[in-house]
Amino acid sequence: MALPDNCSGVPDGLPFPEIIELNVGGQVYITRYSTLTSVPDSLLWEMFSQKSPAGLARDTKGRFFVDRDGFLFRYILDYMRDQKLVLPEHFPERGRLQREAEFFILPELVKLLAPKISKQNSLGDDGCQSDPEDSSPSTDATRSLATLGAAAAACSSLGSGGVDGKRSGFITIGYRGSYTLGRDSQTDAKFRRVARIMVCGKTSLAKEVFGDTLNESRDPDRPPERYTSRYYLKFTFLEQAFDKLADAGFHMVACNSTGTCAFAHDQTDDKIWTSYTEYVFYRE
Repeated sequence: MALPDNCSGVPDGLPFPEIIELNVGGQVYITRYSTLTSVPDSLLWEMFSQKSPAGLARDTKGRFFVDRDGFLFRYILDYMRDQKLVLPEHFPERGRLQREAEFFILPELVKLLAPKISKQNSLGDDGCQSDPEDSSPSTDATRSLATLGAAAAACSSLGSGGVDGKRSGFITIGYRGSYTLGRDSQTDAKFRRVARIMVCGKTSLAKEVFGDTLNESRDPDRPPERYTSRYYLKFTFLEQAFDKLADAGFHMVACNSTGTCAFAHDQTDDKIWTSYTEYVFYRE
């Protein structure tokens, strides 16, 4: 299925419209032909200036398809607009973005994303490497530790184990459960059933703690520096979630629970109770 060319002209004599739709890993982007060809010898420049539309992959709606990370591509596209790198604060996927820059053959962007090493503190091939997750050329001077004295102090603390590079923050674990209680209140209630464990907090912290066990399908495009309350875990054992949080240095600081009687069985008078419980964890 070909895209309709409803634009005024076709650049450089090639059968590409001026406005191009891209499907990158399931994320749709709309940009100009001139943007995609703004960096000579890059992968996108080669695709859209040296090839014909018939030789490029398309999705079911006729959009040009690229099988790469759809979320990180927004930074690739931003760079191609003006050849400048601007990242959010506390950007946790700098290494992955560098890999994307290498794939799209953007050597200058690869250099900007490369970790920097303090010359004063490097000995041969060993040096104190700046944290690629927290450092960014776009951070302003008030947040920068660019002086050699600060870099030396950081290297010293890292060497002594005083700083582990982990950020502070809160993560809330919540779950809905149910249990049955008979007419005799002295009878033990049937054990709770946990259908799903939900995760609330900053996306970067949730990914750090739970990794591949974190299901992001309900909020797949949440940027790392933003907060979400829509993630949940692929397992249903509360103790497993607590162990992961403890291993990451989190401590429980609060919890609360509510319960309501949903209904009573007509014949046995057994009451079905439902509850919602939250546990709040914090890491300094």
